[in-house]
Amino acid sequence: MQLSKSVMTAAALGAFVAGAALLPADTQAKDGFEKCAGIVKAGQNDCAANGHSCQGQAKKDADSKEWVYVPNGTCEKIVGGMVVTG
Repeated sequence: MQLSKSVMTAAALGAFVAGAALLPADTQAKDGFEKCAGIVKAGQNDCAANGHSCQGQAKKDADSKEWVYVPNGTCEKIVGGMVVTG
């Protein structure tokens, strides 16, 4: 049962990250979306952070300093997700 829940969580996370990757990358929050750190797959970040200046340059999965856009209210529901302000 625990494995099934983990697989479902990973699938949901993948769907959110994939959808967020389609959004334009910039530092301004988009209406209806929030910046979520700690859930990014390597190479799938939305904007500058962590010592680099471009999207798609995250070096490792789940880096707490890298972020992607997710629909409002979603980030805190994802294990490891932290809403980025500013």
